[in-house]
Amino acid sequence: MKADPFAQLKLLDVQELDSRADLLRHQKASLPELAEIDSLTQSHTELLDQQRDAQIVVDDLVAEQAKADADVEQVKTRRTRDRERMDQGLITNPKDLSRMQQELVSLERRIASLEDTEIEIMERLEAAQAALDMLTSQLAGTDARLADVVAHRDEKTAGIERDLAAIEAERLPLVADLPADLLALYDKLRASKNGVGAAHLRARQCSGCMLTLDNAELGVIKASPSDEVIRCEECQRILVRTSESGL
Repeated sequence: MKADPFAQLKLLDVQELDSRADLLRHQKASLPELAEIDSLTQSHTELLDQQRDAQIVVDDLVAEQAKADADVEQVKTRRTRDRERMDQGLITNPKDLSRMQQELVSLERRIASLEDTEIEIMERLEAAQAALDMLTSQLAGTDARLADVVAHRDEKTAGIERDLAAIEAERLPLVADLPADLLALYDKLRASKNGVGAAHLRARQCSGCMLTLDNAELGVIKASPSDEVIRCEECQRILVRTSESGL
């Protein structure tokens, strides 16, 4: 392949820009905020599930407490009704009166038992509500941190995108003047050679694979026309000759 020596030199400028762009893209893909966002998102999901379960427990206990309160009120209403009937002298038969008194004793025991149950439910509800409140607080803290980290990620990403846009603006006029076949070869090599398609031959060394060329290979390169596109025998990258090549 033939290419104007100035075009080959310009290829090194393109490579430098592309390497800077690759570094920026790597920085963008490996921002520390990304790992923290993943961790916080997972924590958010777990806390949300726990909060949902805790809310179900609280709701069930609230319903259980309402039923217990209703049971207590129902028995107390019956006790009040029986006492009023006795106090008003509506029960005159001695047997009925005795049976009513026994029933009142039974009602008192029933009320005491229901109130104990009511207190036990209240204690469980208090503990469940405390657990729910703690999870809600943790979830709010996690969400606040997540929003903060996302904002930092977006700020850094925007800065990187601006730098990439500046590099692309600088690159466009360079590649516009390059021969199509040279640019195609360069792009193909970049894709298969870890982003480096063109290497500087400096001090007898390929800057792509960092290997020093032997005298025989250097002799062949020195004898080649200046517009000949040279490839490194070791890594196959385009070797660009300059006054620093040591030829």
